[in-house]
Amino acid sequence: MGLVLLLALPFTTLGQQAGMENAVTPRMRVIIDNDFSGDPDGLFQLAHLLLSPSVEVRAIVGSHLRVGDGFDPSKVQADNAAKKARELVQLMGGKSNIPIIAGSNTAMPNDSTPVKSEAVNFIIKEALRTDTKQPLYVLCGAGLTEIASALLTSPQIAGKLTVVWIGGPEYSDLAFPPPNYSSPEYNLNIDIPAARAVFNRSAVPVWQVPRNAYRQALLPYSQLLLKVKPHGKVGSYLTEVIEGLMTRLSKYGLNIGETYVMGDSPLVLLTALQSSFEADPSSSEYVVRMSPRINQQGAYEHNHQGRPIRVYTRLDINLMFNDFFAKLELMNR
Repeated sequence: MGLVLLLALPFTTLGQQAGMENAVTPRMRVIIDNDFSGDPDGLFQLAHLLLSPSVEVRAIVGSHLRVGDGFDPSKVQADNAAKKARELVQLMGGKSNIPIIAGSNTAMPNDSTPVKSEAVNFIIKEALRTDTKQPLYVLCGAGLTEIASALLTSPQIAGKLTVVWIGGPEYSDLAFPPPNYSSPEYNLNIDIPAARAVFNRSAVPVWQVPRNAYRQALLPYSQLLLKVKPHGKVGSYLTEVIEGLMTRLSKYGLNIGETYVMGDSPLVLLTALQSSFEADPSSSEYVVRMSPRINQQGAYEHNHQGRPIRVYTRLDINLMFNDFFAKLELMNR
């Protein structure tokens, strides 16, 4: 099947198969881009979006991690991420017509040289569609390699989509960093040149969820056991992924306590769970500021020519998790 024909086909979400299809239909398109072979929070976000009938998932992109990352130290991280996504989609009994694409296994060499991949081509073609008026969101839960490369390759798509990115350090006037914080911030550090390309070189609208905001997405282990684990193969699978990580970390003397940061789940909150009228993520809070310049070390610098971007400061975590729990339960009725 040719890519042009594929782009025109409607893709079915699991939410449309779970008894919600009569009342809720898609009102936006999303491309999900995440490091699924890394932190398992991306798998929770993927499952949640696939259960959300208000979004049409156009593609799932598996992206790379930092070289030598402990979650996946291989040289085929993007390929492994796509395999993980495919595994979850199959477990959920989803339609196979949602493209699951491996992105680049390497970061951009610099902030002006795009990588080439099928994922980059898909983003460009989806953004340039003229047969739909549904807004397009590119949801990035890790690095920005693919969207940065797409913007560098075809700058005209900047006005045809919104990038929602989980990543970046705190803004010093908005929040303090956590104790023993990493610098650069984890997701930004996956591909600093890509972040520089998106922030410094492009005009694309950005909704940023920096570290102080995504760290609010704390799921207690008690709720994982009561609200996730009992609900079918998917709930069991997602729970086992977290428990396996807890066991693995304990072998290295790391005790992560009884909560886990589901830092990628705000990608669902800010899209699928927008308000009914005057659609927007109305129960979460953000500030509008001029986009900073990101330097070669991954730090913010003032940019008097920056464009306005959204920087989220507080997230409606209760809405986000309660919706996920309910959709898991509905799926297994």
